[in-house]
Amino acid sequence: MFSSFKKDFAASIVVFFVALPLCLGIALASGAPLFSGLIAGIVGGIVVGALSGSQIGVSGPAAGLAAIVLVAITALGGFENFIAAVVIAGFFQIAMGVLKLGIIGLYFPSSVIKGMLSGIGLIIIIKQIPYFFGYVGSGDQQVSDLFSLSSFELGAGLTGILSMIILLTWPKIQAKVPAFIQWVQAPLLAVIFGVIYVVFMSDGPWSIQADSLVSVPVIGESGGFESLIVFPNFDAFLRVDVWITAATIALVASLETLLCVEATDRLDPDKRVTPTNRELLAQGAGNIISGMIGGLPVTQVIVRSSANIQSGGKTKLSAIMHGFFLVISVLTIPDLLNLIPLSVLAAILLVVGYKLAKPELFIKMYQLGWKQFLPFITTIVFILATDLLTGIGVGLLVGVVVILIKSYQNSHFLHLEENHEGGDTYKMTLAEEVTFINKGAIQKELNALEENSFLELDVQQTRYLDHDIIEILNNFVERAKNKSINIKLISERGVVENPSDYSAIFYSKKHKN
Repeated sequence: MFSSFKKDFAASIVVFFVALPLCLGIALASGAPLFSGLIAGIVGGIVVGALSGSQIGVSGPAAGLAAIVLVAITALGGFENFIAAVVIAGFFQIAMGVLKLGIIGLYFPSSVIKGMLSGIGLIIIIKQIPYFFGYVGSGDQQVSDLFSLSSFELGAGLTGILSMIILLTWPKIQAKVPAFIQWVQAPLLAVIFGVIYVVFMSDGPWSIQADSLVSVPVIGESGGFESLIVFPNFDAFLRVDVWITAATIALVASLETLLCVEATDRLDPDKRVTPTNRELLAQGAGNIISGMIGGLPVTQVIVRSSANIQSGGKTKLSAIMHGFFLVISVLTIPDLLNLIPLSVLAAILLVVGYKLAKPELFIKMYQLGWKQFLPFITTIVFILATDLLTGIGVGLLVGVVVILIKSYQNSHFLHLEENHEGGDTYKMTLAEEVTFINKGAIQKELNALEENSFLELDVQQTRYLDHDIIEILNNFVERAKNKSINIKLISERGVVENPSDYSAIFYSKKHKN
């Protein structure tokens, strides 16, 4: 048990250093107060972590919601109105959990989930490269000036490169160092190095400017702790537009959470299964509390969850402890946290991004064939070109189309029983459940029957027959007469020769449509 605690403690430190810049960055991208991102991280760790049934999932503010938050704050007329919507969204999620809607995430193909993971990994890599090399300026300038020495900060670039060396080499030598420092994980070592560098290289061309350091609000400078807490506008709870925004947040946040749950369960070395309905209840409670004290919406997030798994986290204790570390650090050592170079944090995130989007995964998905690769790569492309939810939606749509195509190509219901000059005899046996997905294949095979042939249609095992299939069979009646095709229908109700109305067979108590 103590061994598990040590792993959770070490993992919680890693998750803390991954979560800290993400909480601030997502708040900045959302047009919200920076402290609202930290509040969401704290609530996601402590509250959701305690209530969730996931042992390795970590919750907090999600980048996938940033665009929705940015628009909603303006549309609703202020941050106080927006967090009222966050509170209502929490109640919506609790209702979804009570109604047991957590199964939604199970209907997403694994190729789409893997595409989501890889897409997020690539986004992380793309977004962190400028910070890693020490480029300054706005986001657009960072990318466009990537090879311009005028925007290159030598000190930040150097710490980024050296931090990456630490991250890559420390795991290889960790077992060879004295036992009392083996617990130190590579990300923590990189952060310690970064802080020491900033302290001792405060002047000169190799120093790191304040814009390239973490910026955590310092309570002493901005008033007491209560001055950073924002409460919702309670009058906004009666506004229709606030409820519509709340429903949108609840739907998007729940979908992201369920997809992340599916993804983290796949990454979990112990292959544990998260109860999804309980997860919706936990997320709902988290959003109610986060909104009530001025925090952003929370979801389970793959970046922090994967960092937790990769760092050896075993139980939910790692997620809970990372939330307490956020509280303690913000209250006690904000000045020290503000000495951490962004390039060091970028190096940590680059490693996380690479593990999510390994080249080996692309090769493996390609080798599995186009049925797996097409939804996978489509999800990635649209995530990069648009946003997370659009990418997932388009990837899912492509996955459905692939299923329909392969169902049409591979469904063979018709089998030749006898071949003779008087007319061939065919047998068509329908499965226990026949839906519209089989519509094209059945239509194709019925149309292929030649004149003067015999068809034996066996539906004895069929418990559900889609109305679309019944329509096809009824429409085939006239064509069968014109082509002199004799049909024998075999069901549990008996044998019927050349039936004129198939719906009568399946509207019985046994075969309900």
